[in-house]
Amino acid sequence: MDASQVIMADAATANAPVFIHEAMNTTFTLRLPTSDHHEASAIARECFDLVDFLEQRLSRYVESSDVSRINAMRQGETLRVSEPTHRCLLLALDAWTATSGLFDVTHGTRFEHVKQSSQDPLPQIFGSLVIHPDTAAVTCAEAGRVIDLGGIGKGFALDEIARLLIGWDVHDAFVAAGASSMLALGNIEWPVDLAGNHSRLRILLSNASLSASGSGIQGCHIVHPDGHGAMPLNASQRIWVIAKDAALAEVWSTALMLVDPSQIAQRIHSTSGIHIVYAEDPSGCIRERSGCTDESAR
Repeated sequence: MDASQVIMADAATANAPVFIHEAMNTTFTLRLPTSDHHEASAIARECFDLVDFLEQRLSRYVESSDVSRINAMRQGETLRVSEPTHRCLLLALDAWTATSGLFDVTHGTRFEHVKQSSQDPLPQIFGSLVIHPDTAAVTCAEAGRVIDLGGIGKGFALDEIARLLIGWDVHDAFVAAGASSMLALGNIEWPVDLAGNHSRLRILLSNASLSASGSGIQGCHIVHPDGHGAMPLNASQRIWVIAKDAALAEVWSTALMLVDPSQIAQRIHSTSGIHIVYAEDPSGCIRERSGCTDESAR
């Protein structure tokens, strides 16, 4: 079952031209509510060209990418990277701090281990990277860290698409990266079904982003940073985070899978930009675990 599903419920959404593009190991979908299909096609091409540009720099599976070159660095080496890569890495570093280490993109060897369903113990993590704050560069203090941007890379791409659309003076749009990452630009309310194992909850997404994580989404891909794979006793089956931007939603939908559901509201209490969190408990019930105190996302 998909993590989320967009429902075309009214004329504004049902008649929106749909553009599809394969990149970053997922399907990007762009919906533009407009009667000018020629202009919409031109905008979609620009957006998808941007996604391809980012993939060539952020993917660890592209040999010449910034991330691949960082992962191949030896101790003491410094590498200049592209400006988008630098911004994405700084976001990931901020996320590591904000989540008290629950979100860590440098565990690439463990991510790969889990994806391959290996029964061997998780590999040890060692090494250290320095991301220069004011220069688009990374220094390898000690070799061993492997970056895998994963979800935050997709979220970053959605946010960059939103910036591009705003530059085109596009006020309303809906863009998704697969079924687990979505961004609604503007005030049109897009009906979205949060699909759990046993139930669904329909929400209206506008001027916000949504990200979903869970043990049933692309397999069990959540890795605990303590190295023991420890999950909460009553772990959520799935988490949906609605936030002001896609990268933030991606970070917290992943991190909160490692938090006891009863502690979710406390964990994000001081985190600006998170609007609502929904969690599916072990019984299959989808519950709202926090409300927003800032701008509304509903």
